Amino acid sequence: MLSVIREPWPWYVAGPLFGLAVALVLVLGNRSFGMSASLRHMCAIAVPGRAEYFRYDVKRAGAWNLAMVAGFLAGGFVAANWLGGGGSVAISAATTADLVSLGVRDFSGIVPDDIFSWESLLTLRGAVVIVVGGFLVGFGAAWAGGCTSGHGITGLATFQLPSLIAVAAFFAGGIAATYLLLPLLFGGGAS
Repeated sequence: MLSVIREPWPWYVAGPLFGLAVALVLVLGNRSFGMSASLRHMCAIAVPGRAEYFRYDVKRAGAWNLAMVAGFLAGGFVAANWLGGGGSVAISAATTADLVSLGVRDFSGIVPDDIFSWESLLTLRGAVVIVVGGFLVGFGAAWAGGCTSGHGITGLATFQLPSLIAVAAFFAGGIAATYLLLPLLFGGGAS
């Protein structure tokens, strides 16, 4: 059984399971399957009533979402510590070559330490990637009315035009970051 859990599942198993999860979320009366809403719920718990945006019944509106996030965190912890997860990520030779041309050398973990580490954070390049990038992701999720998982899973499954537009914008932003922003920040060229 552990060997089945430790290996990546094929698309024809994982895809329908995602679809069933969306159906379950809708049957339970929730509108979305996104992660960014949990940040609003955590802020409403931390600073209740300080801002109008955070004045609502978190137990009624966000308990299921916070439980889902807790489950994802617990699942990640179990996978990394007891199921042999946390190793190197399999990426293509072409991607590796592009990253090497940008100065990335360490491919031993889930994310490259050349970019995502405390030492990198102290450089201008690292601060832009981690701090500015994190701000832009949060701002974008708030502006788009949800994150990639919410729009890409629930929004598209329920045929919402704003989600289709948001997902197209997410992909366009990813392509622009890959071919324009990363070469500018890292002084190389992605091919």
